[in-house]
Amino acid sequence: MSPDRFTDIIVMGGCGRMGSTLVRLAQQDPDLNLKAVIERAERLTELENLDCIVASDLDEVLPQAQRAVVVEFTSPEATLEHVGICKRHGNPMVIGTTGLKPGQMAVLEEAAMRIPLFIAPNMSVGVNVLLKVLPMLVQMLGPDYDMEMMEIHHNRKKDAPSGTALKLAQCMAEARGWAYDDVKRHGRDGIIGERPKEEIGVMALRGGDVVGDHTAYFFGPGERIEVTHRAHSRETFAQGALRAAKWLGKMDPGKLYGMADMF
Repeated sequence: MSPDRFTDIIVMGGCGRMGSTLVRLAQQDPDLNLKAVIERAERLTELENLDCIVASDLDEVLPQAQRAVVVEFTSPEATLEHVGICKRHGNPMVIGTTGLKPGQMAVLEEAAMRIPLFIAPNMSVGVNVLLKVLPMLVQMLGPDYDMEMMEIHHNRKKDAPSGTALKLAQCMAEARGWAYDDVKRHGRDGIIGERPKEEIGVMALRGGDVVGDHTAYFFGPGERIEVTHRAHSRETFAQGALRAAKWLGKMDPGKLYGMADMF
């Protein structure tokens, strides 16, 4: 296989739900070369059948994998650690981690000046189309329609609301000219009084094995509009991340890239 025809990738957390999906799909993609899989030392035996480097230390692997794109869906703390390692070695990185705080995002933006860095709270094509469509609905429906967001995820998801719900709600607020932090209401409890006109409620439900449902609501006089995206499989997100890895491998540093840049 010609080196110009494929992208080397490294998958973080190869035994996890997203990591194992990424490994499987990468092995099936002729444009990708699975260079390495990183996992905790106590789980490495579960990966010994893979035809690639299997290790627990990203820092030790990257000298053997120059320009390989690191792909991860982990935790905010782990992500920052891995970004620092990639920055030292000059490796690009695709991040699907959610729950990052503003200060952590600032660290990524700084790192993006040194290495190609890509982040998206949701890698699906459908959700990123919604980010374009929802602002149009906001503007066409006008201020008489109250806006709300609801998301549902499996019972093992650690952050709430989901990064996707936040991104969708933010784009709706911006379309109405609001600062999201001034109008957000993440859950309601107790005697809270009437709903302010300038407010977006974001509700998080957890249960079972739901991959990810997001519904934007527009409550108007005499009618209600609901726009729902349902992810049926983690492959949706994994395919998007691998597509991003192929794209990012050809990019230079200079900004924190996202799905809109790739599209």
